[in-house]
Amino acid sequence: MSKRALLSGLALAISLSAAFTAQADNEQYFPLQSYRVGPYAAGGTGFFGGFIDYLKYVNAKGGVNGVKLTWSECETEYVVEKGVECYERLKKGLDGAPSAATNPLSVGIAYATLERSTADKLPLITINHGRTDSTDGSVFPYAFPLQLNPYSEVSAIINYIGQQAGGLDQLKGKKIVTLYHGSPYGKETNEVLQTLADKYGFKLTLLEVPHPGNEQQSQWLNIRREKPDWVILRGWGVMNPVALKTAQKVGFPADHIIGNIWSNSEDDAAPAGAAAKGYIAITTHPSGTGFPVLQGIQQQVVAKGNGDLADPKRFGTVYYNLGVVNGILNVEALRIAQEKFGRQPLTGEQVRWGFEHLKLDNARLEELGALGLVQPLQLSCSDHEGGGAVRFQQWDGSQWKLISDWVQADRALLRPIIEASSHQYAKEKGITPRDCSQDI
Repeated sequence: MSKRALLSGLALAISLSAAFTAQADNEQYFPLQSYRVGPYAAGGTGFFGGFIDYLKYVNAKGGVNGVKLTWSECETEYVVEKGVECYERLKKGLDGAPSAATNPLSVGIAYATLERSTADKLPLITINHGRTDSTDGSVFPYAFPLQLNPYSEVSAIINYIGQQAGGLDQLKGKKIVTLYHGSPYGKETNEVLQTLADKYGFKLTLLEVPHPGNEQQSQWLNIRREKPDWVILRGWGVMNPVALKTAQKVGFPADHIIGNIWSNSEDDAAPAGAAAKGYIAITTHPSGTGFPVLQGIQQQVVAKGNGDLADPKRFGTVYYNLGVVNGILNVEALRIAQEKFGRQPLTGEQVRWGFEHLKLDNARLEELGALGLVQPLQLSCSDHEGGGAVRFQQWDGSQWKLISDWVQADRALLRPIIEASSHQYAKEKGITPRDCSQDI
């Protein structure tokens, strides 16, 4: 190679490097540990489709105060080991753009990367799931079970069952079965359910369904013998339609099965056919496309051929809308943090501050075109959940219909349980909890 060619190549490399650096100087990066294959692909494709489309929508409107949002994906197949590999591969950012937060949508991966994300000062977002005790931000500064932690979820369900019975005092002597996914996610609420059973006097039966949930005959035969008043379904993926079909076979009515937050999508009910009609599930957000933010995504992203969904019929479904909600919460935290640290790409530590000061009231939700899609919530140093309310919906054979107003979890009852667990974790790990009274 001639000296001139060498110098020319070197100049080009320097030029490209400078271009990448300049580009990254005004970009905020989201590492996406996504899953689009495997038994839980329906959840992953819907959620990450909505999340990515919202990021594209924000970019179409000029980014966040002029900062462009970027992302890249790594396929985890919902496998913990792959999730950890993806975390390490993606966490450093793209072309030097700083990472804002990780959103794995997996309890197993969240547990496995919790200490890593804390050490890396990178927020770990576990919307509607994750470690319940990570609600206590004094011990878990970088973990955020946004909107609804698992304890709030089951507390709200018990409160609803109490409403149907005529009051929580009427639960005494009732029988409730919880059919749960055989995973850390499925098992996490067993202990608090027993606490609620002891408090209100109902008989609780816990039945595990091994991953992924294709075989449930023996569990439903037990349910038929038990003759419970209600069944709480803590399922995920294929486990949910199988549960509804098997319930029909043994003669248990669908309108006395209440699905949790990961048993509440069209992908859970529709494959069960007629067996799903009447089935009830909780939700933190409705499905549908009538919200201005969804209409904006349709016009600015989907209609222009840039939508992430392979199947456009899934636009506005439960999983897709959850992805949009997750996008709103991530972007709003970034926007709030920019007001303190500057309208520029921010570090994970700075974005964490934004999450801890996240406040969405009805006025702001209306500005975002998300009034009625996102529940009002306010986070703080000590409270990384911020909401704790659900609505109940019922499958009419073709779509979900809301059948309740917001039902709030008993957060006052749950908080001492959460703090006992978080402080035990702090003791085991040698963590000194932050003084949240000094939060500003």
